[in-house]
Amino acid sequence: MTTIVIGADGVSPAEVLAVARGSVALALTDDAIAAIERSRAIVDAIEDGDRAVYGVSTGFGALASTPVPRERRTELQEALIRSHAAGTGDPMPREVVRAMLMLRVRSLAMGYSGVRPLVVHALVELLNNDITPWVPQHGSLGASGDLAPLAHCAIVALGDGWVLGSDGERVTGADALSAAGLSPITLSSKEGLALINGTDGMLGMLLLACADARHLLTMADVTAALAIEAMLGSERPFDPALHRIRPHPGQVASAANIRALLQNSGVMDSHRDDMTHAVQDAYSMRCAPQVAGAARDTLGFADQVAARELKSIVDNPVVLPDGRVETTGNFHGAPLGFAADYLAIAIAEVGSIAERRIDRLLDVTRSRGLPAFLAPDPGVNSGLMIAQYTAAALVADNRRLAAPASVDSLPTSGMQEDHVSMGWSATVKLRTVLDNVRRVLAVELLAAARGLALREPLAPSPAGAVAVRRIVAAGGAPGPDTFVAPVLEAAVEMVGDTAFRAEIEAAVGTLR
Repeated sequence: MTTIVIGADGVSPAEVLAVARGSVALALTDDAIAAIERSRAIVDAIEDGDRAVYGVSTGFGALASTPVPRERRTELQEALIRSHAAGTGDPMPREVVRAMLMLRVRSLAMGYSGVRPLVVHALVELLNNDITPWVPQHGSLGASGDLAPLAHCAIVALGDGWVLGSDGERVTGADALSAAGLSPITLSSKEGLALINGTDGMLGMLLLACADARHLLTMADVTAALAIEAMLGSERPFDPALHRIRPHPGQVASAANIRALLQNSGVMDSHRDDMTHAVQDAYSMRCAPQVAGAARDTLGFADQVAARELKSIVDNPVVLPDGRVETTGNFHGAPLGFAADYLAIAIAEVGSIAERRIDRLLDVTRSRGLPAFLAPDPGVNSGLMIAQYTAAALVADNRRLAAPASVDSLPTSGMQEDHVSMGWSATVKLRTVLDNVRRVLAVELLAAARGLALREPLAPSPAGAVAVRRIVAAGGAPGPDTFVAPVLEAAVEMVGDTAFRAEIEAAVGTLR
């Protein structure tokens, strides 16, 4: 098994993805352990004095002014974890929880949290033994970080709480630790707070979403190009000279992809020199790079925010190297919530414009010679009529989900936490938007491939040939109506599958 070593200088997005979506092991460098020990020594010195320090010798939130005697400070930290593990709802996916755990390890290993090394090692052992805490979907406001979700992670290390079983069942934390040969830990001062105060859930989901969006935006160019080809659209709007005069980087990249995908096509050659054909295609066709390109640039902003957060200390309070323990607001999820909301708006529009191309492909009055609803015998057969309904329903859902979560704040903790980010909700819905758009693009892929098949004997582009072959193999050949859902599910897998993209790139060259 591959091992990723975490040092005091943090981790990369690729390392987070490898741990979240795989079975990669973790280890700590000597410099990370040294940094952890240095910060713990400062907390131990405070323990020997009588100074009131938030989270060390006081209560939490609205109870920050309530002193806690030394003999009850272990109880304080463990009570914090148990009381804050108060989420509800279905469990978050394994990849989200593993990303959270790794990011909490990253944060603690940077040496600003005042925990003992054994606490960090306890989280590492959860990951290395594939123990995934059961983290309910609802409970975080993205205010003092992701308190409830992280508490549901931490409580398992204490031998309590729930774990997501291999078959999706709920297992007790005690049983999961015992099965892995691990022992519960006992917390000391500051450690409970250090385990739950941070943006790890929001950041983990944003990193996963950015990776998914990057692939999806390339696939959006693929399905757009195939739909344009099937509708006898023009390739002239994708000329590089036209995009150099409006040099948004994402637009330039998207236009280059679409142009490359439309080369060497008998379908395109059939009307390439007809200057009266498609003098101006519909917006959904010729403006595809402008919309998908703007989404690419929005993704670039979200990537930048996530990269900064990966280098950030988001604990509260923080233990500074000069011995001070200072309260901060770095746990507030506004940067991540804003980025997730912005990206959700952009990705939703990629799905929206794709749905307009699907509708155009299916409309006999606008598809330039294709049969109604791409049914060779329309009337008795409805073809892909209802597949477009499915795409429209997904687009409508995304319009609701694109409403920003980060503008909605509810005060909590006796008005101590009187402004919250809702960053957890923003990143959860971003992932839903991405999944919805993947399904919209699958409908476009199916419709475009069927449209190209109906253009025979004209030969499609190399990319179109790959798509037609794969869709036909999945049962999507033009003909009498058949059960559509299995073909759509196969198309969904194809859109999300890097192997399908690789097959297309082998035929047309690397796509951006």
